[in-house]
Amino acid sequence: MSRSRKSLLFGLALIPLMVGGFVFQQRESQQGARLLDQVLNIVSTRFVDTVDAATLYEKAARGLVHELNDPYSVLLSPKELSTFNAQTNGRYAGIGMEIAETQGSITVQRVFPHTPAEAAGVQEGDHINFIDTTNIHGWTVSQTSDALKGNPGSRVLVKFSRPGVPELIPITFTRAVINIPAVPYAIMLDGKIGYLPLLQFNESARDELETSITRLSRQGAKGVIIDLRGNPGGILDQSLSVSNLFLKKGQQISSIRARNGENQTFIATDDPVAPTIPLVLLTDGRSASASEIVAGALQDHDRALIVGTTSFGKGLVQSVFPLEGGYALKMTTAKWYTPNGRSIQKERKLLPNGDFVEVMPDSLETDSVRRSRPAFRSDAGRVVYGGGAITPDIIVRPDTLTTTEQKVFNAFAPKTADVRVTLMDYSLELKKTVRPDFTVPPAWREEFYRRLQAKGVTIDHAQYEQAGSEIDRLLGNTVARLAFGDSTAKRRSIPDDNQLVHAIDVLKQSTSQKDLFAIAQREQSAASASARR
Repeated sequence: MSRSRKSLLFGLALIPLMVGGFVFQQRESQQGARLLDQVLNIVSTRFVDTVDAATLYEKAARGLVHELNDPYSVLLSPKELSTFNAQTNGRYAGIGMEIAETQGSITVQRVFPHTPAEAAGVQEGDHINFIDTTNIHGWTVSQTSDALKGNPGSRVLVKFSRPGVPELIPITFTRAVINIPAVPYAIMLDGKIGYLPLLQFNESARDELETSITRLSRQGAKGVIIDLRGNPGGILDQSLSVSNLFLKKGQQISSIRARNGENQTFIATDDPVAPTIPLVLLTDGRSASASEIVAGALQDHDRALIVGTTSFGKGLVQSVFPLEGGYALKMTTAKWYTPNGRSIQKERKLLPNGDFVEVMPDSLETDSVRRSRPAFRSDAGRVVYGGGAITPDIIVRPDTLTTTEQKVFNAFAPKTADVRVTLMDYSLELKKTVRPDFTVPPAWREEFYRRLQAKGVTIDHAQYEQAGSEIDRLLGNTVARLAFGDSTAKRRSIPDDNQLVHAIDVLKQSTSQKDLFAIAQREQSAASASARR
């Protein structure tokens, strides 16, 4: 028998096996579907109590997704999908103010610029009493927020009370799409160091960041710090656009690898806006997803020095599949990788109680932990570490509370809501009396203690006084933010932010990105030598 004939017969023999395997899988799927339908039918018709069939099907679907053992795959109800879209886009139809619960009422904490609330003259400290004809006394922040939101162009009547004004203030608003800023401010610090927080990757993140970087450059910034701490991510396309602000045209930004082989590589398509300005990124354990794509790309290409603590490690691609009835399935379909091939996803295992724990430690403070992570090389040959998440070039842990301070704040914990309400009410009073360079006198701390006691928050006075410096910082920063805005409050808090202080220090010592990496290398060598002693 010829070789070609043997090959043909072998191939023909495989066909029924392949078809048989497909039919077998199909038969198993059909059997599984019938099993589920049978169980649901019996439960809905024969269970001792009446059970809604639609609810049963939804719970069964949620159970199926839960069995994937993936904390990021979830079935979204129509309401959950609407919330998800609003959070992802950073936009919603409302009136443009941040609210908080104070003394059983809802108080305006912040008014966003260029919104219906600002145009109507709403002030921080105003209390919301009625929404349309409903008295909202006793409502939660969530209930109030839901009532204030609606379709763009729709109208809502809100009645406010204002300290010193005897009558309620009625204002009819036309709801508008509200854009929550990704970059709420950008400031110049001592030494011509620019600083800006990037809070989220919404639809305008790239444009806001470019505007801020350009303005700081025109003001003569010698270096820039982009604060990604606490940034949970957002729109992934924006992470690519943000990376492109700093990378050369043609450089790889990231890649995704999928189960079905539909891999993608993302390349910088435009010339950078800021190709050479020394750059530091701050990260922590809450920097995730899109934040890690940016940090990983800029680290691999030696375009930014990463300072802080290891990021969260969320390198999974979620795709949203629309379903009938307004539902949607958000499911993991691929993984993100940095340009040099590091997986951003940090390995986690599922515990019997449903919690996920990290497999790889999140610190490189010791040589033994350093050796447990795979080493990669940046474009310039620097060692960068894999194993999930983005490990900083310079690890700087945040300041921790003293034992006494921990005891005080632990005592606050059971009464968190009362502490927050008391702090907000007192700070709203104090903000009318201060100038930007104010200091916190002991009398403020004592009055705050008295008000906490009146609210039922009991704590030993001697312990409270031992934590006085932390209490003063809490009061001072809250009053500064309410009186003068976020940027003034940030300037005030810099001495207490050792991660930011360290970033400022290394930038002051540098005239180029290369200088920053040289400083990082010296600090890494010193840390390793100290660990070996």
